[in-house]
Amino acid sequence: MNTITVHNEGKEIYRILLTENFSSLAQAAGDAGMSGCRLCIVSDANTAPLYLDEVSQLFKSAGYKVYTFVFPAGEQNKNLNVVMDLYEQLVLNHFERGDVLVALGGGVVGDLTGFAAATFLRGIRFIQVPTTLLSQVDSSIGGKTGVDFRAYKNMVGAFHMPSLVYSSVATLQTLPERIYREGMGEIIKHGLIRDRAYYELLKEKYEDVLRRDPDTMLSIISRSCQIKREVVENDPHEKNIRALLNFGHTIGHAVEKLMSFKMYHGECVAVGMAAASWLSFKRGMISEEDYQDIIDTIRSYDLPVAVHGLYAEDILRTTKSDKKVENGHVKFILLEGIGNAVVCHDVTDEEILAAAGEILH
Repeated sequence: MNTITVHNEGKEIYRILLTENFSSLAQAAGDAGMSGCRLCIVSDANTAPLYLDEVSQLFKSAGYKVYTFVFPAGEQNKNLNVVMDLYEQLVLNHFERGDVLVALGGGVVGDLTGFAAATFLRGIRFIQVPTTLLSQVDSSIGGKTGVDFRAYKNMVGAFHMPSLVYSSVATLQTLPERIYREGMGEIIKHGLIRDRAYYELLKEKYEDVLRRDPDTMLSIISRSCQIKREVVENDPHEKNIRALLNFGHTIGHAVEKLMSFKMYHGECVAVGMAAASWLSFKRGMISEEDYQDIIDTIRSYDLPVAVHGLYAEDILRTTKSDKKVENGHVKFILLEGIGNAVVCHDVTDEEILAAAGEILH
């Protein structure tokens, strides 16, 4: 088992455990101070048939009282109506502040469960058990929770740290190919923003990644979690460098919304990274060779670098409604060399239009 400890102001706040199965999950919850409490395992209709019984039985065998809540799968269900349904189940079962939610699933499950935990009884503990590659390296770490408001992604949310993150690479074997590969969008991002050597390793190991080799994936997930841990520890509430994690997300979120969430998040991030890398190249911040290398690397994982059927003007307009806008200006993340992302506040509408045009075919 690989353990990564997350701190806040020098104090340990939770651990990320990376392992090959769920066998140590109940013990890990107990070690994190949650022995004997009641649990509500929250999952979706895709994940529940695969893992809900196994995880429930593990907790029950360890003496936990277990309840479950399953909602329909899909980004369109990450909304306040589903959160209210979860609140109602918790109220009817007399959940108290000492009880715990368990998010068993991908990013949608983790975001929704975390938001419910942050707001129910003004905050209860929760455990992240991410089952997708994307959620294991991204949404399960850092305490950002939220739900979509109408068509606005993650517009309602809270910072609420988990008490434990427990990732089993065994779950990667059951993912559909497209869902598996979308996780590489965020992983490639980590190399681009913080660690060129890691980015180069992803290029070297892509065959092992695509065949889902457990040892390779444990190593890669561990490095991505370390990168996100380092950024989150330095900026837990996204006041400064944590914004670097939004590389590819400004245009990516706009594409995600305009495509009515028919493209997956990691795919939209890949498209957004292509646009941001092009803009970095046009500004003279990276070489043309590096820009082309980034495009080739994204493509090597069968991730998109372009979209069809959208208009640059709509992408620009949609970026203006993103939560990353400050004082009317889009906070854009660009590359000052591979492995070194920077926050830019001076990207013009004309530049966004041009970058959007590069990813429209």
